[in-house]
Amino acid sequence: MFIEQSERIEAALVYPKANLLNRSIAKFLDFLFVAALHEIPLQVSFVVGISYLSIADGFFGGSAGKRLIGLKTVVWEAQKEASFRESIIRNIPFIIAYLFYHIPYVGWFIALGIVGFEFFLMLGNPNGIRLGDELARTFVLDLRASKRNGPT
Repeated sequence: MFIEQSERIEAALVYPKANLLNRSIAKFLDFLFVAALHEIPLQVSFVVGISYLSIADGFFGGSAGKRLIGLKTVVWEAQKEASFRESIIRNIPFIIAYLFYHIPYVGWFIALGIVGFEFFLMLGNPNGIRLGDELARTFVLDLRASKRNGPT
């Protein structure tokens, strides 16, 4: 069911993968956006924050962080941008981390562990694929690099 390694490598030659720094900055910006939403009074902030984390990559052009940095999430098999469905699936680890984050002390360490695990998966994979990408069968592209290099 998972994308074959050879298909990933072949696709990475055509479309440049987003580098780790850009992906990290984009996700950090998304987390800052969620933190700002958390300041909304009442319990609305929790619902809005988890909703944004869930569907952000499915918006036209991707999440706010990805748009600012110049990244895009795509589904390999369909050769299209990620929809809300893929966004929810690929962000399940971050949704779980966000839920744990609301548990004082122990939950913070669990959330940090989940986010750290995803980061190290991106770091260790030649195509920058993390667990969420495997589940949703997605890949993050660097749009700026593809415009510089042009089609191959």
